[in-house]
Amino acid sequence: MDAFHQTNEEENVQSSPPSDNLEKYGQVDALMGLPQCENNPRGNIWYLPIIGHIEGHHVMPPGHKTTKYEHIIPMLLHAAQSPNVDGLLVVLNTVGGDVEAGLAIAELISHFSKPTVSLVLGGGHSIGVPLGVCANYSYIAASAAMTIHPVRMNGTMVGAQQTYDYFNKMQDRVLEFVINHSKISKERLKELMMDTATLAMDMGTFLIGEEAVKEGLIDEVGGLNAAMETLYEMIAKAREI
Repeated sequence: MDAFHQTNEEENVQSSPPSDNLEKYGQVDALMGLPQCENNPRGNIWYLPIIGHIEGHHVMPPGHKTTKYEHIIPMLLHAAQSPNVDGLLVVLNTVGGDVEAGLAIAELISHFSKPTVSLVLGGGHSIGVPLGVCANYSYIAASAAMTIHPVRMNGTMVGAQQTYDYFNKMQDRVLEFVINHSKISKERLKELMMDTATLAMDMGTFLIGEEAVKEGLIDEVGGLNAAMETLYEMIAKAREI
């Protein structure tokens, strides 16, 4: 009886309409959240959209568009071992969100066993910065922006030295990841993060397109076509090995 129900559940997932997959995963055609790639002679590219708030252990209030890490992490694990996936294109338009959830996704992408390219469209703010730099090669649209600012926390906090120490350690985790996956120095990243002259009523820096490239965060200004062509070239080189 259990096996029968399990089979039916698997069939229901596989036969779920495209609209359900689009709403849940941002994928037009998905099997257990993973797209069924066509046989492209240049390589099958799986695209991973990261949009809105990156949701962590707490569910965001209604009305917020979110990227749920409990969706993204299993899909990345599946894609890493799928013979139907030759490369990964990460498309970002995020306002940031949960630091640990964002870092977890970025770590998985940075150690993905297949070629990866990221493309920042619209925004790659806050914890979206590590996600923007975690791929093998990164692009940003000319009109897109990245906002760099210190780690924040909402809610009640204990006003003790240990709290500030925790914030510093959390900040260092983000800093180390970004400098290890981009060309920016730690000193310059801290300078941009603590700038009080750029953002109104806040500290941090707002970088648009070419500015992000000049600072060494992103590799190149470009759009979808450039990102896909680069990924195809990386796939071709990987096949030669």
